[in-house]
Amino acid sequence: MVIAVVLVLIVVGSVLFHFLSPWWFSPLASNWNYIDDTTVLTFWICGAVFSALLLFVAYCLFRFRHTEGRKAAYEPENKRLEGWLTAITAGGVIAMLAPGLLVWAQFVQVPPAATDVEVIGQQWLWSFRLPGADGQLGAADNRLVSPDNTLGVSPTDPAGQDDVLIEGGELLIPVGRPVRFLLRSIDVLHNFYVPEFRAKMDMIPGSVTYFWVTPTQPGTYEILCAELCGVGHSYMRGVVTVVTEEDYQAWLSGQATFASLSL
Repeated sequence: MVIAVVLVLIVVGSVLFHFLSPWWFSPLASNWNYIDDTTVLTFWICGAVFSALLLFVAYCLFRFRHTEGRKAAYEPENKRLEGWLTAITAGGVIAMLAPGLLVWAQFVQVPPAATDVEVIGQQWLWSFRLPGADGQLGAADNRLVSPDNTLGVSPTDPAGQDDVLIEGGELLIPVGRPVRFLLRSIDVLHNFYVPEFRAKMDMIPGSVTYFWVTPTQPGTYEILCAELCGVGHSYMRGVVTVVTEEDYQAWLSGQATFASLSL
């Protein structure tokens, strides 16, 4: 009986902690409110199953507790119960996976008007490359990385000469405009993550991954690495600031280009 009471208290405490907890999502600053919706849905389904299982165990401990003269009935199979459990489990899994697949489909379909921003991760620093006046990024290759070309931009590609390079500095992006982040790692696995954007993606050496986001709230947000990348992992932080289109263009025009840094 003590165990049954403890299980009931665990359920009650978990529900109270959820509603009274001071920890919740960081403020949303992008179009990805779908991420919050699917997270909440998953949480409620898992929470309901967790509560139902513990309460069921507590009920069984109480209902079938030992009394003098009672005998246990051996029932190795119950097809009706197995059918119900299979259907409920399948329904719960579908309810959690289906919304996620719909959100993922939007996550990888980049709007045609999105601005490209390349993010380069390396131990333990964030760098960025933005299109210059021609509106396109030039080619880049990790094999071209050197002390004089730390981001591996191709010096033979004319499209890369006006690319804007920001090494270890602050990134600015315009509010209300879709941005596609092209993610490249120079050394080991990293993960580009801005909690307020609700978007993250692994960065794999030798590959270019991506996601897109439309910032909706001007402000300054912290960039985190969400993949253990070595002893300095916790210090791999950066800053992205969402500003108006006018402020973005003014800032962009004052940044150094690959051609100017190569002189």
